Amino acid sequence: MGTGNSGLSEAGLRRLRGLLERHVESGRIPGLVALVGRGEETHVEVIGTMRHDGGAPMRRDTIFRMASTSKPVSIAAAMVLLDECRLRLDDPVDPWLPELADRRVLKRIDGPLDDTVPARRPITVRDVLTSTFGLGMDMTSLGTPIMNAVFEQGLTPNLPVPMPEPDEWMRRLGALPLMHQPGEHWQYQISSDLVGVLVARVTGQSFEEVLRERVFEPLGMKDTAFHVPDDKIDRLPTLYAPDPQTGEFLVWDEAKGGRWNRPPAFQGGGGGLVSTADDYHAYFRMLLNSGTYKGRRVLSRPAVELMTTNRLTPEQTAARTAMAVNNVHISHGQGQHGGWGFGMAVRTYRGDYSPVGQFGWDGGSGCATYADPANQLIGILLTQVGASTPDSMRLIHDFWTTLYQAIDD
Repeated sequence: MGTGNSGLSEAGLRRLRGLLERHVESGRIPGLVALVGRGEETHVEVIGTMRHDGGAPMRRDTIFRMASTSKPVSIAAAMVLLDECRLRLDDPVDPWLPELADRRVLKRIDGPLDDTVPARRPITVRDVLTSTFGLGMDMTSLGTPIMNAVFEQGLTPNLPVPMPEPDEWMRRLGALPLMHQPGEHWQYQISSDLVGVLVARVTGQSFEEVLRERVFEPLGMKDTAFHVPDDKIDRLPTLYAPDPQTGEFLVWDEAKGGRWNRPPAFQGGGGGLVSTADDYHAYFRMLLNSGTYKGRRVLSRPAVELMTTNRLTPEQTAARTAMAVNNVHISHGQGQHGGWGFGMAVRTYRGDYSPVGQFGWDGGSGCATYADPANQLIGILLTQVGASTPDSMRLIHDFWTTLYQAIDD
């Protein structure tokens, strides 16, 4: 027997709740909010507490640091500009991002920063949106001069120093050579932050203003932003990055006075958003509904299809495949999807219980959000435990494994 008309069995949802409770009772996950949406039905589980040592209970409207789960949402600002022809996929980005004109490219990925050749062509909007513009986080190249420079220049989040304001960030980015020729290789993270700078410069507004006006407000995403103001700070849990050796809960970010309690210098599309399960549900419902939500069109159908379809060739995705195969301990599906659209993973082969076509992404803060067109299913799992240990990623894996068994039609 199903719940309402959702085609999810009551027994399956009971098993899901039991599984989530076991993870919290293990002492490794202080609290969580899980949301399952199918058709008009929504099923929510709220378990545990805001802190590992007790404290206030989790709430359905708890605000989480979405980390890389920001990527599938922040990309929507660029899709709005594509819809309006204010951006074209194959235009060079030089007019808006002159810091990236006349690029030099490393002769070899581990070579010195001055051993370069000219870029064969300009960087295009398409390169930025598909994460193939030539620079990014490469887990297979840690310790090389270029990756060391990326970290030293503060070009990525989660470093001891916050990222600088956008113009200074662009200046530093423009001082580095590319790791690969434009369009050649998918690389993580930096392009997602670059999208925000591009959107802001094209529109003359801040990245957050564009997202709020064009995406968040139409979808009723009232708690999604780049920081949590004081009047909502009681809804933000402590974020932990447990000690990888001992599992001890180390505070990575406190709520009050922490990194997300004030507006950041850099509004990072790659990992800067805070949000709630219901806000994210609205966004992914819009994607599953081909760009409309409650009768209002937010993105065009072709824009949604473009975002949620694999954009990469096997050559472009080689580094992503290496990341998936060689870092299996950090995520239930980190790269084990095959494809990447705009700002999110797209499954191109059946690697686990999730079918081909499912799209979404995970965050290093212990969050995951995916939508599955074949089953019209949305799953959102939010915790406050970072991926310094496998605990949150194992929870995410078990959530999906158990959720897919609850489908009963």
